Amino acid sequence: QVQLVESGGGLVQAGGSLRLSCAANGRSLDDYSMAWFRQAPGQEREFVAAISWSTNTWLADSAKGRFTISRDKPKKTLYLQMNLLTPEDTAVYYCAARDGIPKYEATLYDFWGQGTQVTISS
Repeated sequence: QVQLVESGGGLVQAGGSLRLSCAANGRSLDDYSMAWFRQAPGQEREFVAAISWSTNTWLADSAKGRFTISRDKPKKTLYLQMNLLTPEDTAVYYCAARDGIPKYEATLYDFWGQGTQVTISS
């Protein structure tokens, strides 16, 4: 079994930065793809970024040039560095893991964290 625990969310002003972390407890996820999704109130959960077991990365168009996804396998931790934040980035951010190549669809992920709130003030 795997438990994913996100941290690092908070309230920042527009233009600021945050670094989200997702720690995996339980068995190793070295061979899993991992991703960040976000969900704003009244909206569907949307893909933000993903990283494969071989550390290839994918970013949503809204994240390109501002966000960076990375993973530290020995620490079993996934990161999302977010810069130049805007109020449109306000959402609950979730990390997820799947056994296979990264996918954009949330329903294709096997394990989920509980989420961390990110709020950007204008």
